[in-house]
Amino acid sequence: MKHVYVVRHCKAEGQEPDAKLTEPGIQQAENLAEFLLDKDIESIVSSPFERAFRTIAPLAEQIGVEVVLDDRLAERILSSKNHPDWRDMLRKTYDDLDLRYEGGESSSTAMGRAISVVMEVLNSEYKNIVFVSHGNLISLLLKHFDDRIGFKEWESLSNPDVFHLSFSENKPSIRRIWAPH
Repeated sequence: MKHVYVVRHCKAEGQEPDAKLTEPGIQQAENLAEFLLDKDIESIVSSPFERAFRTIAPLAEQIGVEVVLDDRLAERILSSKNHPDWRDMLRKTYDDLDLRYEGGESSSTAMGRAISVVMEVLNSEYKNIVFVSHGNLISLLLKHFDDRIGFKEWESLSNPDVFHLSFSENKPSIRRIWAPH
């Protein structure tokens, strides 16, 4: 049995790759470390975005595990342009996984890169792994394993959030284990 804990980053100052955690976000990262401390984590893989790896840094320090940064866990780019109706655009990408906006990435492409990280870890010796990423990419990763997950589930994600995927075969059982405070 393999256990993958998929973590959405804590509250941050913005969406840019170098956006820092807010003061409440820093406290959330400490609470998250406490929450995950008894899970026997052996491996941590994170988006290279500042808000993601700072979210898991307190746990990594406490358990002495290095955080591996992986570009495949970076947030999905919806479009290279800012659109006031971006939420509606995003909603459509859950129904049409191949829909791609200018300068952006389709849901199926983003899902593919996230799943490639999951498959690598499932083929590793590690039994208890943490992934740290971003809301849209996490929702797509979960959708890969459960097609019922979509825009509504993305909307209900909190910062931070944690999902426990337990794999006995290639299809995990998925449980949301973080209770937003």
